[in-house]
Amino acid sequence: MDPSDLVSFDSLLSEDELALRARVRAFVRAEIRPNIARWYEEARFPLELVPELARQGLLGMHLSGYGCDGRSAVEYGLAAAELEAGDSGLRTFVSVQGSLVMSAIWKHGSEEQKQEWLPRMATGEAIGCFGLTEPTAGSDPGSMRTFARRDGSDWVISGTKRWIGLANVADVAVVWAQTDDGVRGFVVPTSTAGYAATPIEPKLSMRASIQCEVTLDDVRLPEDGVLPGAVGLRGPFSCLNEARYGIVWGAMGAARDAFEDALAYSKERLQFGKPLAGYQLTQQKLVDMALEINKGFLLALHLGRLKDAGRLEPHQISVGKLNNCREAIEICREARTILGGNGITLEYSPMRHANNLESVRTYEGTDEVHTLILGERLTGVGAFR
Repeated sequence: MDPSDLVSFDSLLSEDELALRARVRAFVRAEIRPNIARWYEEARFPLELVPELARQGLLGMHLSGYGCDGRSAVEYGLAAAELEAGDSGLRTFVSVQGSLVMSAIWKHGSEEQKQEWLPRMATGEAIGCFGLTEPTAGSDPGSMRTFARRDGSDWVISGTKRWIGLANVADVAVVWAQTDDGVRGFVVPTSTAGYAATPIEPKLSMRASIQCEVTLDDVRLPEDGVLPGAVGLRGPFSCLNEARYGIVWGAMGAARDAFEDALAYSKERLQFGKPLAGYQLTQQKLVDMALEINKGFLLALHLGRLKDAGRLEPHQISVGKLNNCREAIEICREARTILGGNGITLEYSPMRHANNLESVRTYEGTDEVHTLILGERLTGVGAFR
């Protein structure tokens, strides 16, 4: 039993779901937890783990065919929670690879594009990145300036993307650009002339991950480089919703890990002659954290069951992303207070998780964006402009 589980959460899961969670949790404890403080301090993404993530069936795990495992939305969510309990950077890699890049090709690509990229991405042989955000187009992707023009039968893309995960080690980029016919997606091998990616450094968050600025200087693609099934912003948004759903679970995984560190510490740390856990104020902190973790996981599971039934609506993903990120970051900060001064060291996880969640809270839709999505749902009045 998880020490934070006050509502018998596991009784709501099937044997297959419990088995998958146990397998991913064991992998995280064996391969990520012993090394994450060093990777975070060195600001290094452990590329050597990619083949093992693939062997665990975690790359594109919720897609079917093309070497993907075809797991359920709930199973994907459980895996995301366990990975983010290790570190947000590892869950982010799996999310970018599977929910953004592979999902874009799986949903909107041609059969040739699917056959070329999806099997290799599922095995970790190829790494992908997702080029949507720009220096002046974050929450408003419709204002992107990257443009793809026709030149005979070719496409020529020029522009700049920013905060693009793994772009300097990726083999393929799904790039979104304005065209004369609206926003289109393109499959860009990163070996193509004119593609360049520069890591953004230094960072105080997501240090065990890579984010880049990408320049596209007259990148020339053949006619079949475009994603045929994506026209307009519905294309990238359909992928973003896949990633946002994973965050609903992942944020709670980080919160649970921070809570467990604080709980264990409170039982061992003596002050005024007894453990911190024996003081009422400490117990209140622990109870408040555990309540929000329980509620967050119950919300994530409900959304996952809706998604598996084909009934999950976009505004419901915003409920999960907004609530669980907001609560998770507060839980991690509160957990740090129980650890006192020791909590600012990398020996313990809460402050690392809190720093990472500053990024998770911002990407895939800020608090403000999801608030306005829900505000429009409640009132029927759009307030983005």
